[in-house]
Amino acid sequence: MKIDNRFTYSDSQLREFAQTVLDHAKALGAAACECDVSEGFGLSVTVRKGNIDTLEHNRDKGIGVSVHLGSRPRVKRGHASTSDFSAAALRQTVEAAIAIARHTAEDDAAGLPEPEQMAKDLPDLDLYHAWQVTPEDAIDIAKRCEAAAFALSPRIKNTEGTSVSAQHSQFIFANSLGFMAGFPTSRHSLGSSMIAEEKGQMQRDDWYSSARRPAGIADPEQLGRYAGERALARLRARKIDTRQSPVLFEAPLASGLIGHFVSAVSGGSLYRKSTFLLESMGKQVFSPLVSIEERPHERQGLASSPFDEEGVATRRRSIVKDGVVEGYFLGTYSARKLGLQSTGSAGGNHNLVVKPGTRDFRAMLKKMHRGLLVTELLGQGINLITGDYSRGAAGYWVEDGEIQYPVEEITIAGNLGTMFKSILEIGSDTLVRGSRESGSILIENMTIAGN
Repeated sequence: MKIDNRFTYSDSQLREFAQTVLDHAKALGAAACECDVSEGFGLSVTVRKGNIDTLEHNRDKGIGVSVHLGSRPRVKRGHASTSDFSAAALRQTVEAAIAIARHTAEDDAAGLPEPEQMAKDLPDLDLYHAWQVTPEDAIDIAKRCEAAAFALSPRIKNTEGTSVSAQHSQFIFANSLGFMAGFPTSRHSLGSSMIAEEKGQMQRDDWYSSARRPAGIADPEQLGRYAGERALARLRARKIDTRQSPVLFEAPLASGLIGHFVSAVSGGSLYRKSTFLLESMGKQVFSPLVSIEERPHERQGLASSPFDEEGVATRRRSIVKDGVVEGYFLGTYSARKLGLQSTGSAGGNHNLVVKPGTRDFRAMLKKMHRGLLVTELLGQGINLITGDYSRGAAGYWVEDGEIQYPVEEITIAGNLGTMFKSILEIGSDTLVRGSRESGSILIENMTIAGN
């Protein structure tokens, strides 16, 4: 792989910095050490009503150092970081981490992963695709996107901005178990938020596209028109009476539901006993229609990686099969707290894919027949301890399988445990949002609080 010459440091230089840290930690008597060396650069542009709102070049770098004193079960851990890559600064950072470790309490779960868990075979996942976009080009892309939205209708009156971002980074992770590896990554995006107005009423909606490759980003004019169409469709929104009804979560929001599940079966929530899904392994948590896989080795995946933030190997695995939980999300620390093994999840999940059904979006509306299509959620009303769910929402009321009118100023409420088990259908309208991929999700019944 050809490395972008816009990086300040070569791969070998990053490795030298990491080795300097490890060697100094060992010389000072640390039982173990791990460090992450990274740098990144990028360009971000935001245009608003044809004018440049922001234009930012970013370039950053950093080294994070964690040291461990003593041996399990009596381990003390300290962490320090710096953005100065000079030899003197690296030594000082190691010394600071050791000084911090000396003043921390012993922890029987601290320490590096087991040596046999470290990644060995590192496939090339094709995660780096440079975008040689100039500020002028980025501004032009944003303007074209925004102009396409404004051209839809004179009712498109304003915008919250259209943004183009091109980001590049590279890193090396190393520890005293002999592991040292890293790779460059890229992430580029285009997003637009438009405002429609009619008879004094204003509504906004947005859309965005993100990819490793510049060519993977949606066409600017198409994305702008879609963002504008979404804003226009929300005009003349109504309030509705409080009721019980089915709720269809649009695909971008459906992935958020899966995110709540991930949080509930992640190590920190489990060992702290702060989750409604405690001891859920092997239990029916979802409707039998639901199966979820983790696929960390997808080429160009937005959350792909051959190893996690501790160097532990990632692997393809089943998380939920036919509604039954088959996998948690554990890093080394939380795994030890639970008496289990790391799942290679330090730093989060990797490319969760919800198995799609056979119905497209229109067919999902037909399946619901009568109910609420949710396209926007507001607030953070989720209690992971109890599973209680309450969010402000906006969307569309559906009758006879067809959208009738937009609705706003409502709240949808339920309990995640009940919601997961009452999933009636998952759409084939799959969409990737960050580390998760899902189609729309239809819930059998929820409380809608309105007038």
